[in-house]
Amino acid sequence: MVKHMLVPIAAAMAFLATPGHSAPANADRVLMALEQTLFPVVSQIPTLPARNARYEACGAALSCKIDSAVWSEQDIGQLAAKAHNGAAIRRELAGLNGIIHVYGQGQQAEYPQIDGRDPAQAAMTGDTLKAAVEAVDALALEQPSADRGLLLALTLLDSYGRLDAVRFGPLAGMENKPAFDRARKLDWARYRYSAIIVPGIGPEDLNTPLSAGGKVNVHLAAARYHAGLAPFIILSGASVHPRGTRRVEAVEMRKALIERYGVPADALVIDPYARHTTTNMRNASRLLLAMGAPAGKPALVVTHDDQAAYIVDPRFAQRNLTELGYQPVTIMKPSTRNEIPVLPNPQSRTVDPRDPLDP
Repeated sequence: MVKHMLVPIAAAMAFLATPGHSAPANADRVLMALEQTLFPVVSQIPTLPARNARYEACGAALSCKIDSAVWSEQDIGQLAAKAHNGAAIRRELAGLNGIIHVYGQGQQAEYPQIDGRDPAQAAMTGDTLKAAVEAVDALALEQPSADRGLLLALTLLDSYGRLDAVRFGPLAGMENKPAFDRARKLDWARYRYSAIIVPGIGPEDLNTPLSAGGKVNVHLAAARYHAGLAPFIILSGASVHPRGTRRVEAVEMRKALIERYGVPADALVIDPYARHTTTNMRNASRLLLAMGAPAGKPALVVTHDDQAAYIVDPRFAQRNLTELGYQPVTIMKPSTRNEIPVLPNPQSRTVDPRDPLDP
């Protein structure tokens, strides 16, 4: 079973092995990791002093502090104008505002069935918000120049237990290390595909490790791996269904492939972050790019009938444009009803904090 670790991550791509950065002994390493993962550019730029002044002027008024922590379009433009990478500033601050809107102000998340405040814990909302703001006030004493909105976004995610983006450590140095090591010396030309990509299908209860659909996908992938079509299987899926589950789809599929089908660990790569089909494809692209897979060699998506039909449907392409702003893969002509060749898009490297649970 994968070890769920919370460690400092000094790069935006949480899939890759990176050196931890030094910090004071009393620093919260989880919040450090979250900050560097979601806001690597904004965290390195001094905030606008007027913003912190507006926050402090609220005194003990909780809702005033939360509202003042949101970045206005004017403030975003002012900060972006001073930076070399204005587009990254805007992208990260849009994500920061989204966190405050959803977890601080109670706006509906894009996927309300699995994200946002849990309706079952509505009675605790006041206490949770108060604790988050108290945490900001404590951090501000240690970091007077830190933007209060940045601190609030981080403490809100922490207070609501949504640390998904840093739930795992740098996987290329851990669970994915055998496959990454093998990829560096692999003769890719021996294989028709660079990897078999398997999207997760989460169960709808807290006790089932792998859904019936997930077992189908694992079986399909194992058959194609043992047929020699690809050197690796990329397993993509996070803790998604039902709300509150701690089971990780990619982890459960990896375990089944090893224990039930005899697939070696150095052929398995996990993406424990993807929560939708869009990011299944994006995160798999990221991994293939990081592993050095040849640019022109397709990967093979293997999945059950319904999801395969959805991936080739124009509605999926439109959803990618709406949610990601680009197509994370180029979809080629399906080989069979369960097999879809795809080419990774290098644009998939871009981290998107607008989805703070799977950036």
